[in-house]
Amino acid sequence: MIQQRKSSGKVPMPTEAELAILQILWSRGPSTVREVHTALRYRRTGYTTALKQMQVMTEKGLLTRSERFRSHVYEAGIPREQTQLQLTRNLLERVFDGSAKSLVLGALSSQPISSSELAEIREMIEKFEKGKA
Repeated sequence: MIQQRKSSGKVPMPTEAELAILQILWSRGPSTVREVHTALRYRRTGYTTALKQMQVMTEKGLLTRSERFRSHVYEAGIPREQTQLQLTRNLLERVFDGSAKSLVLGALSSQPISSSELAEIREMIEKFEKGKA
């Protein structure tokens, strides 16, 4: 039995705590609450807190839950890329006044970047330009 979000519509923006859980599920794949709780150790989150958070996330549509092997197994209900795009759009509008240039400059200025990463970014921009032409 798979339990998904009860209401229809747009999936809400995940909170910081919800993102931590999603990151674990995106990297590990389907997991039990115990496995997620263990992975959240550094956050000093209690088991029941993790359980309640994951139940709320299921209601929001951020997670799906199934009963396999007599345990509730949760998995991300939305792809990582979709969440990244949603968060980027939100950040772009809220912080950078819709300016992609300012967003990119801010990202590049925020921490050191290797020459190989810079070359990859240039390559992606060239591909993006060709696709838009």
